[in-house]
Amino acid sequence: MSATNASGISSAKYQTLKRFLALYGALVIVILALLGTLYYQYAKTQMISSHRLAMQLESESYVPVLNNWLENDRNLTTFPKDIAYSTALYGHDKKLLAGNLKEKSLHFKENIALDGQYLHLIVSLAPYEMGDFYLIFETYDDGLWRTQAIETALIVGSVLFAFLLLIGFILARLLLKPMNEAIALLDDFIKDTTHELNTPISAILTNLEALKEEKVPLSMQKKLTRIEIASRTISTLYDDLTYLILNHDLAVVNEPLNISTLLEERLEYFRNRIEQKKIHCTLNITKNTFLTIDRTKMTRIIDNLLSNAIKYNKMGGTLTVQLEENTLCIQDNGIGIPDNMIKEVFERYTRADKSVGGFGIGLHIVAMIAKEYHLDISIESEEKAGTKICVGWKA
Repeated sequence: MSATNASGISSAKYQTLKRFLALYGALVIVILALLGTLYYQYAKTQMISSHRLAMQLESESYVPVLNNWLENDRNLTTFPKDIAYSTALYGHDKKLLAGNLKEKSLHFKENIALDGQYLHLIVSLAPYEMGDFYLIFETYDDGLWRTQAIETALIVGSVLFAFLLLIGFILARLLLKPMNEAIALLDDFIKDTTHELNTPISAILTNLEALKEEKVPLSMQKKLTRIEIASRTISTLYDDLTYLILNHDLAVVNEPLNISTLLEERLEYFRNRIEQKKIHCTLNITKNTFLTIDRTKMTRIIDNLLSNAIKYNKMGGTLTVQLEENTLCIQDNGIGIPDNMIKEVFERYTRADKSVGGFGIGLHIVAMIAKEYHLDISIESEEKAGTKICVGWKA
């Protein structure tokens, strides 16, 4: 699986903000669509009402003419036509008797209705004592009201959407405020912890080096080895915390760096931890492999990949280190990473197994440095089978 470089807490906050705004935006769209539909129906009702009034007034002057035709003529060829509207006469069975309507499909459920592109007013002639007939007035609907209604709905809806989205963004920031405060508190705690760790770690390592030069019993040597392993573990963690907090203030010296030599040095640094877990190492290191990068930052990449491969490995497991011309791969056969967590392991404070110590910042630092130097990271992992992480660069 190809992994993009994570941006830690900023990425987590961005994802939270994006999801909230997406949900909020979808809800706003649904509400605005409902309001737009109601406005469209209102515009349609207003249009029909205006036509109803005009057609009813016209029918009052037309009914006497029709009554005269019914009483004296009833010749279908001389059916009286209205000047303003197309007219028709339907019988009690609602079948056409005479008229010149454009739209023949009518619904008699309402006295006025929009059928297709034509508006029809249905007037029952029974109240006029003219028999069980229906008088139909028809007028063409030019659709202008529809265009205006849609344009108005889109303009007003866009303005409201932008306004409500701004409100949603402000609300999201307010909701994220407790998270920001918690993160700031955690960062302050790490800074204080890091500051306090420096002196005792240095003292322990210095005294261990002095004790190594003295002759001590074998049992004591084993104890000293365990103390050294623990001290170097704390030292690695201290280096990570220091880099994470002070990386913007550290002097950066980018130079052609012999990755092969540095990798061998860091393997020697972790030798006691490797031996303690009885891990079998397979090394395939191409000599004189160079990369232009800051030494401290490359050290952080190698240390964190090796530390994780040791920490999450099993007792008596294997560690494969392969360095080619433009790729560094470190593989273990330890506990592996669950599928649902592979995409998250490069985020700050994320740990695949919380029963193992650490702050969950190692791979985040690797991702930060890789992003800075445009390095490619790929990760392959299977739970209870192991993990392989590769860092690649352009030759």
